[in-house]
Amino acid sequence: MPTFHEFFAGGGMAGVGLGPGWRGTFANDICPIKGASFRANFPGVRLRVADVGDLTTADLPGHADLAWASPPCQDISLAGKGAGLDGDRSGAFHPWWRLMRNLVAEGRPPRIVAIENVPPLITSSHGQDFAAIAELLTEAGYVFGALVIDAALFVPQSRERVFIVAVRADALLPPELAQDGPGEPFHTAAMRRAVAAFPTTTRACWRWWNLPTPAARNMTLIDILDFDARCDGSTETRRIIELMEPLHIDKVKKARAAGGRAAGAVCFRMRNGKQRAEIRFDLAQALRTPGGGSSIQRFLLIGDDGAIRSRKPTARECARLMGLPESYKLPYSTNDAYQLTGDGVAVPVVAWLEQNLLSRLRGEARRS
Repeated sequence: MPTFHEFFAGGGMAGVGLGPGWRGTFANDICPIKGASFRANFPGVRLRVADVGDLTTADLPGHADLAWASPPCQDISLAGKGAGLDGDRSGAFHPWWRLMRNLVAEGRPPRIVAIENVPPLITSSHGQDFAAIAELLTEAGYVFGALVIDAALFVPQSRERVFIVAVRADALLPPELAQDGPGEPFHTAAMRRAVAAFPTTTRACWRWWNLPTPAARNMTLIDILDFDARCDGSTETRRIIELMEPLHIDKVKKARAAGGRAAGAVCFRMRNGKQRAEIRFDLAQALRTPGGGSSIQRFLLIGDDGAIRSRKPTARECARLMGLPESYKLPYSTNDAYQLTGDGVAVPVVAWLEQNLLSRLRGEARRS
């Protein structure tokens, strides 16, 4: 069975997505709360709760088929201050990569490396961060490509992430796995510009991964919500509606007039110096962590009787928005669950990557 190491592992969502066809042999995260959740769900995996910079290759068993890393995005995201990979949080990428480079020097490089982060990674530090990662992969003997994938293709949550997927340069890749140039919907204009600016040697190692577009999503917000969960009082619901501009109030009226149950996701934004509530009935906004600088979104629920209520998501609803199974053990504290899911990777995206790319790269890398 192929093996993988999971870095910045959080609650192990990448491992859930990889599925039973892969065996986790090592995981690392700095957060004790996330570490407790990981242990509760994956008791058989060796876990080190520590700063990644404190790890050495002696901690890593065997010769892993895959190293998965989801480095912190705070200094890269639009909510950050633009420090990029030189920031205090996102800079954790560098000690992790030193660990990978040392594995290469020992003759046991991961056959595949997958790096997940927010799309602004492509343009952060005027494109220098993305170019630096590409150069490091090139120097370490990998060919690689990237895809920007929105979890909304699979679950009712708008959550774009970039996935850099690299494989050893001596792998025998089937021709259909890479295409001659970029294609929709996974290769964005920003990515195309970034790749065009790579040095010749780096660009020679770039691959435009050719993956199919997933089938249309059939899950809606209604499908993941517990309508019987305790809601806010009427005063809070009125406050939310009063914060809406006419366009969003009209959305609520139309949903109510349609009859039956409806559910909308409300996020709070500053518009012209004033706080506003904005609603959409098709998707939740990307889940946030309690300390991420953005207010936790709320759901506006319209009952069969037309009554309107509001509340924050439950911990289990957040798990469903991330594609986690009902059997996944969540932290007891709702805030801890918000932290866990807000920092996580959407499980169905990983599963789709595993089916269409990682499993095929694994097979080719083994034969090379």
